[in-house]
Amino acid sequence: MLLRAILAGLGIGIGLGMLYLVRRDRLHGSYAIWWVFVSLAVVAFGTWPGLIDWLGIRLGVAYPPILLVVVALLLMLVKMLTGDLDRTRQMRKLRYLAQRMAILEHEVRGERR
Repeated sequence: MLLRAILAGLGIGIGLGMLYLVRRDRLHGSYAIWWVFVSLAVVAFGTWPGLIDWLGIRLGVAYPPILLVVVALLLMLVKMLTGDLDRTRQMRKLRYLAQRMAILEHEVRGERR
């Protein structure tokens, strides 16, 4: 019973922490959505530990607790991929802005002469 309360408190704490970071403009809202889902999952599986067994049986998994590990790994891979895509987009935009700035500086220097 104590473990359930600790996990529920941890999930609620994660959710509130993410909301605080979004309100303070330290974390973008789209990134916080992932963390809110994580906190909801921690609360759900912490409050109802039989839920993972029920899901595992329904999905035909021989050892239901491994389902949680596999889903967590898949979600981490998706999160890493979305982070890489976002970083690539930002790098492309930064390169474009640097090139544009170099062109503008060249034009300004040319007009001074």
